[in-house]
Order: sequence, then structure tokens, then C-alpha cells
Amino acid sequence: MAGALDGLTILVPESRQLDLFAAMLETEGAAALRCPLLRILDLDDTAEAEAWIDALIAGQFDDVVWLTGEGLRRLLPIAERNDRRLAFVEALGRARMITRGPKPARALRELGLAPGLAALAPTSQGVLDALAGEDVTKRHIGVQLYPGEGGAPLLAALRERGAAVIPVTPYRYASQADASQVADAIRAMAAGRIDMIAFTSSPQVERLVEVGREAGLETELTQAFRRVRIAAIGPVVEEQLRRHGVTAVVRPDSSFHLKPFVQAIAVAWAAR
Repeated sequence: MAGALDGLTILVPESRQLDLFAAMLETEGAAALRCPLLRILDLDDTAEAEAWIDALIAGQFDDVVWLTGEGLRRLLPIAERNDRRLAFVEALGRARMITRGPKPARALRELGLAPGLAALAPTSQGVLDALAGEDVTKRHIGVQLYPGEGGAPLLAALRERGAAVIPVTPYRYASQADASQVADAIRAMAAGRIDMIAFTSSPQVERLVEVGREAGLETELTQAFRRVRIAAIGPVVEEQLRRHGVTAVVRPDSSFHLKPFVQAIAVAWAAR
């Protein structure tokens, strides 16, 4: 029986759900090529994260903003090292949880918790919009970040409004790993051997651009972006792609999860 993605060769950057995503694509007939753009690793030094956990448990946060589900999942084992998991989860229940999108909301539900405030748009600006009607002056807001500078505008905007912001970045990227494979993938896209690339996070986009620059493949990457269909799981990733000149992006209209993402890819492939 023919699948909706028969004949599609799609590049799938590494992510926490890489195997699940690739299997969903392959079930529909696609040839999914795995690309090690990013690997998420534990922190080498957890002192900052431990201090952040201590502050939360001590009741110092009025709100906690979660930008990724991975961030919450990475903090849990750090809390466990000193038998603080239960105290950590209980403290989460006392503060108001603010989520940027469905992934951190899902991570909270795994702990029996729910967001007190959810951004309508899964972006940092969406978080700011959700708080637009509130006076956050002197509120103590913990903010879980991801590696890089992507969360800097959110921190700056909250501080400008008078909030005391306490950030934590609970994991790191092994971004230098397997650069030669990434370079080969850029060449394959530029040569027309790959039909589509599917991004599930904005750091994947940045790493691809970085490798292209470091390997002297900027021309090839520009050709690749023009030649292959580019899919993004949601508006955050789409916005990052647009910063690099990509204007035609395949993505779900709503519900930015893997299943709607695969469906959007299938619709685009059928209409090729």
C-alpha cells in the first residue's frame, strides 16, 4: 500500500524525539536521513542550576517561565542528587508556571502539574503578550533558558518592566560533534540528492548555518535552501529560518507537535 511520503528523501536533524519522528516519516514511505546537528547533554557544572533549584524550593519565585520541556526534565535529576526531587516538584506547584508552548506544558503534566498561564503563540513574544495585562514590577520570575542567546530579548523585556529575573540554563549542546556529516548533508542538499529538511528547533537552524560558514559552504547552503523544501515544526523555527532568507516554509497551521508536522509534510509532498 502506497504511503503519503513515498519517494521523499528527508533530512531529519538530531533531537530528543529523533527516532520517533524518523519512524513516523518512514511509516508513510519516506527515506529519513538522520543528521547530527545537535546533541543535548547534561551540564558539566551544575552549581548555577542547583542554586536556582534552591531558590525555587525556598519560595523565592512568584512565577517560573518554561521555554522548553527539555529544561524541566534536565533539572529533575539535578534536584534528585540531594534528595530534593519531591521538594522541587512541590515548589513548582506553589509558583505560577508559565509555558511558551506545548512541550513544557507536557513536561509539567508528566509531574501532575499544569501551566497557570500559557502563551497563545509558542514564542518568547507570546510569553510577553500573555503577561501584557499584568504589573510584573518587583515580581520574582525564574526563567528556564536554552543554550545560546535566544532568550535574551525575553529577559531584557521582563527586566525593563521591573521584574526581578532569575535565569537558568539546565543543559548544553554538543554543537561541534559530527561537523563533517553536517557538511556532507549540505553538499547533498545543494546537489539535489535530498528533497526536504525538517527542523524541530531553532538551534538546529543556527548549527546548520554555522557549519556552512565554518566549512566554506555558504554558497552551497544558499543553493540548498533554494533547492530543497524546508519544513519547520512551528513559528519559532519558521522565524529563525526567515532570518536566514528562507521565505517558503512548510509547517502546521496549529498544534505544533510531531503528528501534525508529519501531516503538513505529507500535504506539501502531495502538492509538489
